[in-house]
Amino acid sequence: MSSAASASILRAARPAFRSTNFTTAYARQTFRSHAGGSSSRRWQSTTAEAKAQASWFKRMWDSPIGLKTVHFWAPVMKWALVLAGVADFARPAEKLSLTQNAALTATGLIWTRWCLIIKPKNYLLAAVNFFLGIVGIVQVSRILMYQQSQKHKSTVEKVEDKVEAAVKA
Repeated sequence: MSSAASASILRAARPAFRSTNFTTAYARQTFRSHAGGSSSRRWQSTTAEAKAQASWFKRMWDSPIGLKTVHFWAPVMKWALVLAGVADFARPAEKLSLTQNAALTATGLIWTRWCLIIKPKNYLLAAVNFFLGIVGIVQVSRILMYQQSQKHKSTVEKVEDKVEAAVKA
């Protein structure tokens, strides 16, 4: 084949190579052949692999709410309030403070909501505040039931006193 003939064939084929269908089909075929093969690893990030292999301690240490931050230690210390409230379940209701337990209830419930709004979200702090609110609700309920029973007793005593006075008269 002469060079003139081959040049005319290549010139005739140029529009086919320039068409979008050909280049798109060629690009798709090339992408598909490389996507499933061993050459696809060169497109992966090495940081994803390193994070997957990092130990639990290393991930917790480097986390924005990890071991070296106040976002971790504040909830850990706040569990002492929850445990103190649970320990107060054994105390008689007349020895509990209504204002203190109401304040703990409000604090727990308000901060539970805010822990889910702030960045970074702190689920550990939300959990401790939720339980603080629950313990506070139980304690406030106990105190109010005790106060209600005391009012009822005083009313019953007044009625009994009037009955006795009426019987004597």
